[in-house]
Amino acid sequence: MDWSAWRDEFPTFRTMTYLNTCSLAPLASRVRAAQERFLDEWEALGASAWYELWVDALDSLRGKVARVLGARREEIALAPSVSVALSAVASALDYAERPRVVLSDLEFPTLSYQWAVKPAAERIFVPSTDGIRVSPNLFESAADDRTALVATSHVYYTSGAIQDIRAIAKVAHGHGALALIDAYQATGQLPTDVHAADIDVLVTGGLKWLLGGTGIAFLYVRGSLAETLRPTIAGWFGNARMFDFDPKVFEFHDGARRFELGTTANAAVYAANAGLDIVLEIGVDRLRKRTSELVTDVIERLFDAGYVLKTPDSPAERAGIVAIQMRDPPQAVRALASKKFIVDYRHDRLRVSPYFYNSPDDNERFVQALRAVTPPVT
Repeated sequence: MDWSAWRDEFPTFRTMTYLNTCSLAPLASRVRAAQERFLDEWEALGASAWYELWVDALDSLRGKVARVLGARREEIALAPSVSVALSAVASALDYAERPRVVLSDLEFPTLSYQWAVKPAAERIFVPSTDGIRVSPNLFESAADDRTALVATSHVYYTSGAIQDIRAIAKVAHGHGALALIDAYQATGQLPTDVHAADIDVLVTGGLKWLLGGTGIAFLYVRGSLAETLRPTIAGWFGNARMFDFDPKVFEFHDGARRFELGTTANAAVYAANAGLDIVLEIGVDRLRKRTSELVTDVIERLFDAGYVLKTPDSPAERAGIVAIQMRDPPQAVRALASKKFIVDYRHDRLRVSPYFYNSPDDNERFVQALRAVTPPVT
């Protein structure tokens, strides 16, 4: 594949070296064009655009997300953020007999905060022994028959380590619990089949590896499970009879749609549709191969330069995030930005995340620039 042609889709690269997809993907020309098309339709059609175009755009987006995840369209719901999607799911669970939620201490905080504010829920944190990964065996040791959920990330945001989500599902189901996966750092760059993995709930979003920007998130709920859950927060999009506009009648929508709440931000819907088009045109398998090659390349360059990495050694165990341990990562990020290199940091680590539009030349320039602003600790 001619990756340079895809790079041309992202004007950002004309002025900087962008290696920060794990925080926010650069803007693609077709994503910008999609938002402009939404504005044109709004201007030309007004409210009638809902019935003529926008309802179909929502359904198209659910279908594309389903294709990426190996799900069925009716198992996908749209939300403005992962926090909102998690809130809807968490509201449907009964914590009286199963109060425990098992997580790891490497999760992005959103996944934990949902149950921090529920007095009936008890959070159990599985510790990482190396700050990189958490073995499914440790989740097994923490789960019991009072566990409602085993919840963890498909890719850990601080290290790029890939979790074995099928093993997590097996742990959860062995105790009669549900398996919930935060796939925000995985969807798009890692092949995923939610049915084969046997997971129950997955949350993800558009602003990173799906190239769609902010304001849109996606919720997968296994079809047979969705029909048994009754969320206790609701909006008119979750009503199977939404266009009856009857305030006296609420009937849960079939499938995952029952977890949808209010009116969607359709500019974000259009952007997400366009970003997913790119992902689907290239194919997630190709994206995985390309990203793995670029990650291996930058890791070898960083290792040769003497940096300490907090990322798995095995290519099969790591995704598109490389974590570099250092004393003052915020200073390094600022210094690199002044030289037009865009990366990010979390905790004591600088994060660099090459994606398909990057190149080995980007990696080489980045390592040279990093050595100039923050030499490795000797």
